[in-house]
Amino acid sequence: MIKFADVIVDLQAGDTGKGKVANYLVENDSEYTHVIRYNGGGNAGHTFYHKNQKIVTHYIPLGVIHNKKSIIGPGCVINPKKLLGEITYLEEMGFDVRNNLLIDKRVHIVKEEYIEEDKNDSEIGTTKTGNGPTYRNKYNRTGLRAENCDELKDYIIDIYDELHGQNEVQILFEGAQGFELDIDWGDYPYVTSSHCTVGGAIMNGVPPQKIRDIYGIAKVYRTYVGSKSFEPNDPIFDRIRNEFGEFGATTGRPRQLNWLDMDTIIKSININGVTHLIFNKLDVLKSINEYKLILNDEIIGFDSCDKFMNKINDLIFKSCPLIYSVKFSESPYQI
Repeated sequence: MIKFADVIVDLQAGDTGKGKVANYLVENDSEYTHVIRYNGGGNAGHTFYHKNQKIVTHYIPLGVIHNKKSIIGPGCVINPKKLLGEITYLEEMGFDVRNNLLIDKRVHIVKEEYIEEDKNDSEIGTTKTGNGPTYRNKYNRTGLRAENCDELKDYIIDIYDELHGQNEVQILFEGAQGFELDIDWGDYPYVTSSHCTVGGAIMNGVPPQKIRDIYGIAKVYRTYVGSKSFEPNDPIFDRIRNEFGEFGATTGRPRQLNWLDMDTIIKSININGVTHLIFNKLDVLKSINEYKLILNDEIIGFDSCDKFMNKINDLIFKSCPLIYSVKFSESPYQI
């Protein structure tokens, strides 16, 4: 029986620090009984710190770090070989994955042939992990589901039975990628193949009425990994990329950078119904001492961090009626 569900959504194109926020929430809110990954596959990655230990995951919800039931939901796709490798990686770090990881039977399996096909992509800039062909065949009704994959049989459940049984369930949904990559709302065709919005979470078998808080995560500047032209010709972005490690967690590719686009942020907040907004990486702008954002396709600069934050707050609270709080985060640990 579901009591409530909180959702974490990325308001940009991924790499905004969702893993850090999810880890913080689970660590500081003992109410959660389940953490559910609701979209994507091995083309995404969470990088976060737990007890000063750096952890990088691609499939497994971080609830396992805190001995919470962690479900890979039906909106996801899995490469069994890579998932089993990630299980070993986390177990070697001392985490009890086998007793906490659950996989819904409806999850689709990434086959080797899909990976080989994905390697031929040269236009979208995919991670070459086979996700696109897997999702295509899911909707073509020719795919392989987890319930028919012997390698994963020890983890398979029916998510409906898990969430709607007799025990009280309190969920944290952790998302992958971001709004700008959503298959419907992103910059098509430079998008991923799954739903990156709150709608993607609801599709995991949770009634909309059970959604409680929605945490929207963004950086105070934008990043993107893919084939489209995204980064302006400004040497400041090379400095940010190299000094602050703006390289993809999954592929290691350099992320393209740009200033914070407030029009897109506001759109994403309103579509997702965000109640709690968290901006990460404010320390980066403080280090370079440049504060800029894009509004109505124009770049606006500020001569202080306070003026920059005040402008963002004014725009958010004026345009986003459901917002309850806005926070700016500076370190890998702070929320």
